[in-house]
Amino acid sequence: MIEQELERLLGDARKDKSLKAALAATRNTENPVEDFCAFARDRGYDITAGELFTMGLTANDAKLRSVNGGGVNPIDGWDDAYEQFFAELMWGGGGKQVD
Repeated sequence: MIEQELERLLGDARKDKSLKAALAATRNTENPVEDFCAFARDRGYDITAGELFTMGLTANDAKLRSVNGGGVNPIDGWDDAYEQFFAELMWGGGGKQVD
């Protein structure tokens, strides 16, 4: 599943500064999501753009369903697995950028 592949890639990139830098560099290309996915697949991670988008939408939909109709408006950013991956990679969840 894509969740496991992203976790594996995230863990590996946190340990390998060159992998992290190469992943970050894909964000500056003309097609960053596609280039990120192609880079990951070339290194053995089964990640596609379609799965990234589906993962984000599915997670966002589940959050909206979990509030029994009270959450009628999606929260910006919850549906973007690509951006969430980079937030975790660059900031590590601790509020401080990870080198």
